Amino acid sequence: MSLDNRPIYTGGCQCGAVRFRVEGALGDASICHCRMCQKAFGSFYAPLVSVRGAKLDWTRGEPKYFRSSNHVDRGFCANCGTPLTFTAPDGVGLAIGAFDNPAEIVPLIQWGTEAKLPYVDTIPQLPGEDTMADISSAPYLADLVSYQHPDHDTEQWPPKEKS
Repeated sequence: MSLDNRPIYTGGCQCGAVRFRVEGALGDASICHCRMCQKAFGSFYAPLVSVRGAKLDWTRGEPKYFRSSNHVDRGFCANCGTPLTFTAPDGVGLAIGAFDNPAEIVPLIQWGTEAKLPYVDTIPQLPGEDTMADISSAPYLADLVSYQHPDHDTEQWPPKEKS
């Protein structure tokens, strides 16, 4: 919380070149299934939350933008490609997965359902396994080291090399 009791949210891209801070209440969180969002996220759908009415600051770097239609700009990290924003005439939406604590942002509605992929609703019925359950067929997992930015703000990124 900020000094005036407004909630604070942080997040950024996977490489750490772009970080953001949102002060104030988030708006509606949603999933968009439209084909444009599928392509922009390279995924089955785009999970977004409105920051209209809140204060959005870029605390490290800034997104690069692609004008995906006559009404929408989509922001992403120019270094790693992480999708970050959806900017339309009615405001800015941020990618829920780019927040440091995405679990606290629960989508309330689905948009663009005419383009929903036919198997999306059956995904929860698929068998599920922990990542390390695949170690016999993917032995590289045993010594995998992530170079992604951690889910919290850092003074510097990437970290200084240790001598």
